[in-house]
Amino acid sequence: MARKHLLDGLMEWTRREEWRDRFEEVLDDHVLPTCDETGLEPDEIVSTLGEDYFMRTVWACAFEDMLTRTFEDGSNIVDDYLAHRGSKETASVRAYIAALRDSAMSLYEVSDVVLDKSFRARDLVRGGEPVLISERLATRFLKQWDRFAGRVLQVEGRTQISGALLPYEHQSSEDIIDGFRRLGKLSRKDKQALAKTIGEEFDAAVIARLSETERLRASSPTFTNIWLLDAIDQAERDLPDLRNFDGDELVMCTVCYPLAAGTTEDDIRTVLDSCADLRPRTVTQWNWVGKNTKTSAARAQSSEALTVETTLDDGALSLGHLELDGRTLVLSVNSRQRAERGCAMLSAMLGERLGQPSVETKTVEQMLASRDAHAPQELDLSEEEHRAIIHQTMDRHYRETLDEPVPALGNKSPRAAVKTKSGRAKVVDWLKMMENRTAKAGESNPAMASYSFDWIWVELGVAELRR
Repeated sequence: MARKHLLDGLMEWTRREEWRDRFEEVLDDHVLPTCDETGLEPDEIVSTLGEDYFMRTVWACAFEDMLTRTFEDGSNIVDDYLAHRGSKETASVRAYIAALRDSAMSLYEVSDVVLDKSFRARDLVRGGEPVLISERLATRFLKQWDRFAGRVLQVEGRTQISGALLPYEHQSSEDIIDGFRRLGKLSRKDKQALAKTIGEEFDAAVIARLSETERLRASSPTFTNIWLLDAIDQAERDLPDLRNFDGDELVMCTVCYPLAAGTTEDDIRTVLDSCADLRPRTVTQWNWVGKNTKTSAARAQSSEALTVETTLDDGALSLGHLELDGRTLVLSVNSRQRAERGCAMLSAMLGERLGQPSVETKTVEQMLASRDAHAPQELDLSEEEHRAIIHQTMDRHYRETLDEPVPALGNKSPRAAVKTKSGRAKVVDWLKMMENRTAKAGESNPAMASYSFDWIWVELGVAELRR
């Protein structure tokens, strides 16, 4: 995203004696609050993010913030630079620098991405219709309904974004939006403090001019600090908290039962085939199934964890797998709790037909670290066949979901939630979040990323709100 080649001269200007200390103060505004929050030193933050990433995000945001500031003596670095060096720049660069000087960072939502060409951005703080952004590089990583903090500029009749762009998580962006809503209800004393922050002496005229754009300009470091806290947390997190559908910690458990003396494989097969919770896959394999209960779904989705869920073709929840391997019965499940439940079930059904089991467990970290892990077998399917299977599965899943309680909708089904104005707003946010997460699966699962949610918007009667 960096447009460094356009701004080399201006960047060099910040190193001049009259501007160097001022820029350091602006950079401190963008970093030190995060240091206070995390206990990290500035150099530790740089190390955590990596110097290159830090320069492209935090430093770039501070630099662009510096360009917008008018200091107590009435000076502005852009005005100073253009007055002394403007003649050495092209007209388009002068226009771009002037646009940066007059800009304000805000929070935007992405839609209608056209690769290597453009996307639309809706200002979530100031409102209004989405604007068409002429952009090539950003379209290669921005996805439908992504949110980012950045600056939208009008330069010579063309709408574009600046070089500093901070990708925002949904919840953090909602916190920012809520903060600006509350900022609009400031007391007179708070407005006075804000006016001084903007760099003007307080009077009634200043209060009258406290637009959302001025508030945004004064809050530029806040965007960086909130983003920086999330970025550091993500960088320091080795793995997300992975849970199964029941909310159990994800641990792969393999329980091996030797068959007792005198017990035949046919004896075991007959008992397992008669169990309602076991579905035969082959003559030696069974799926252990359960129901997608509301309690389990709510427990799994209410946490910060990522939920891993496996279902069969008819939507039944897969709890585990049983295989009769010669004279050994093998139970495979994805949590210690399920292993205990499975062992209790087998003990009740088979009793003395089984010997003492051996148990092997592997955490996700151990599986990733193991060099002996076998890659899963891939079916010999064409790209079109694979995509069709994925899309059919997603169609079935979302068709059922429309009539099921969703925690994000207050445990109402999407069809029920859209019947009220507030519910419709929640459904739109929910749809955008699902569509955004699916779009981000592109690198690891192109078939999933190509899935279209258009029919769901139409089905729920909210297609006109998809913007």
